[in-house]
Amino acid sequence: MDRNPSPPSSEAEEEGDAVGNTVYSKHWLFSILTRLIEVISPEKTEPAVSPEGIQTELDEEMENDICKVWDMSMDEDVALFLQEFNAPDIFMGVFAKSKCPRLTEICVGILGNMACFQDICMSISKDENLGQVLLQRLCDSDSPTLLETSRLLLTCLSQPEVANVWVERIRENPSVYDCVCFIMSSSTNVELLVKVGEVVDKLFDLDEELMLNWIKSGTCRSVGPSVDDSPEELPDFKIVPCILEAAKQVRSDNPEGLDVYMHILQLLTTVDEGIQAIVQAPDGGKETWSLLYDLVCHELCQPDDPPIIVQEQKTVLASILSVLSAMFASQTEQEYTKMRKSNVKLLFSFYFILDMPLIGSLIRILQYMESCGKRSVDNSKESEQEETGRADLNEEDFHLKILKDICCELLSNMLQELTKENTLEGLHQGHLNEQTCSCAFQNLLPLYFASVESFLEVLREADQTLADNLEKRFPSLKV
Repeated sequence: MDRNPSPPSSEAEEEGDAVGNTVYSKHWLFSILTRLIEVISPEKTEPAVSPEGIQTELDEEMENDICKVWDMSMDEDVALFLQEFNAPDIFMGVFAKSKCPRLTEICVGILGNMACFQDICMSISKDENLGQVLLQRLCDSDSPTLLETSRLLLTCLSQPEVANVWVERIRENPSVYDCVCFIMSSSTNVELLVKVGEVVDKLFDLDEELMLNWIKSGTCRSVGPSVDDSPEELPDFKIVPCILEAAKQVRSDNPEGLDVYMHILQLLTTVDEGIQAIVQAPDGGKETWSLLYDLVCHELCQPDDPPIIVQEQKTVLASILSVLSAMFASQTEQEYTKMRKSNVKLLFSFYFILDMPLIGSLIRILQYMESCGKRSVDNSKESEQEETGRADLNEEDFHLKILKDICCELLSNMLQELTKENTLEGLHQGHLNEQTCSCAFQNLLPLYFASVESFLEVLREADQTLADNLEKRFPSLKV
């Protein structure tokens, strides 16, 4: 079925039969739970189940009824009723015995709804057997079941009271890493990829130790999802290529999903091991840089976009530029180390270090932020904002400031390494001119004075007139 049918809306017929303050019948709900037990009962034989254990279809009437329970479980009174009558234990029986993917999906989905309520979430989370069984669902071959399992895990990880329970459980189950990497590297289901990405993002944000373990994982082959009962040997997964593959899948269809995966990469760069995992990949980090470069230079914050676009894209841009900055700094350090060891002139030969279109994109982002800042000032002069409006604006300004800081750091590092040839190329392509250089200087000074001064010296060799004009605009640069 494409969608869940609406829950029954008729009032309970017998007095005292209503579930809590709802119009739903206790007797009807109990009958569905009983039928679920019968479905998975060893004594019950279904002709649709073959001796080989081929996955079966769910009876249409049963599917309609259990989908109604799924919808009803969003109500706290219904969720508490299901908890009281041991529905989680019944669902465990479904997971263990059912060969029907649709039934498994629905049961995980019901648990996901129930977990939205704190007390029930704590009960589900503290059940060790149920916790292990749910983590095993990540190795399922059915995408809808994987989606509901990921939603359930994210719900639990978002509850501070039980988040650590799940982090520890996942840390102790290496198969979770393999299954998550398998999904990210092979699935084309954008909705599933986004939800799995949110789980990974939450895990890394909650626990640095787990993130470090996953960065270092991929050293042994392991068993993963299979469509039958025989184990399937998975590739030797590395976390960075899997994240990149998922990001490529979601980039066009789901901007929020792209934001999630870029933030995962940013979290990796908060530890040295993560940066090294990116830049010391077999391709030297080229795939990562190429993807992020393409996003900044060809998709996000483009010349034909209105300046206000920078506010909409501020978080994803901040994540991307943060990763690029970490990669740039790491590769620059490696090149200087090679130079000191070999005692030869430093040659910036690696593929990304002096890319003029990227420098042009960084300056454009700063220009757009300046434009948005002027507009905010003008609006504030026209009318006095409400107190809550001022709070929202301050939060907006805070995120834009983070983006500006990251952008300026990367731009200053790149300008400091420019040669006369690079600068001439930038002038010829239009990335460097008086307007763009003025914007760069305005934002970089005085914090990055050394970088600006270094660039200005090179600019004198490429275009003396432009250098003189910039010195007049910024007297602090005059010797």
